[in-house]
Amino acid sequence: MKRPTLFILLLSGMLVVDSAKTNAQLWKQRRIEAIVAVGPSQFFGDIGGFSPKENILGLRDLSFLQTRINLNGSLRYRILSDLSVRLSLTAAMLKATDERGSNENRNMEASTSLIEPAVIGEFYFIKNKTENSYLFSKGQLNKLRSIMNSLDFYTFTGLGGAIYSVNGNDRLNQSGMKDGGFTTVIPIGVGSTIIFSPDINLGIEIGGRYSFSDYLEGYASQYSSSNDVYYFLNFTFIYKLKTKSNGMPDFIKR
Repeated sequence: MKRPTLFILLLSGMLVVDSAKTNAQLWKQRRIEAIVAVGPSQFFGDIGGFSPKENILGLRDLSFLQTRINLNGSLRYRILSDLSVRLSLTAAMLKATDERGSNENRNMEASTSLIEPAVIGEFYFIKNKTENSYLFSKGQLNKLRSIMNSLDFYTFTGLGGAIYSVNGNDRLNQSGMKDGGFTTVIPIGVGSTIIFSPDINLGIEIGGRYSFSDYLEGYASQYSSSNDVYYFLNFTFIYKLKTKSNGMPDFIKR
């Protein structure tokens, strides 16, 4: 083999290896993500709902009457390509009413507002194949790329707290309602995102909050065997910030 040909082959091989390494690290250029999310909240407590004998799997407790809204803002930091941590702050409204369920004659009703700060870890069990494309990072990838190659799927859990305030009707107040407090909560759930552009992801996430309190609606039944639970179904908008090699945002000077 002639030397010029050998030199060209060696050089080509080095470029391919270097390109592969570069593509594998493209996610590090946008390790920090700012997230805004909004969606419905659903409360499961001691007011409202059906008894277990009337309610297999709890599906009958899903009710428009007990649906309210939540708004979330988060900052996510990608530790590894498939592992992230995020600081989350949620403002939410919860509703509980006996208007539908096994205790309609009791006539209790409560509205709860809460603020929930949390630290949440995420593990991506399916990662998209698009973000490691050099052409995509430059905004040059075909818009008709495969949707499946642009999807992420993850599971999450963490630790948080809920600062809550309860407003009840007369019947609830007469029962000795507790009007607020603080409780530890454990968030757990699953989510999915789709890459829209090098800077923007869109997503959906469903997660339950398992509280250490049975008084999020200000009342605990003598027949209650578990603490209160609430769920969020959120639609997310994610903006990825450019980051330096040290992991800091590109606009922060050191």
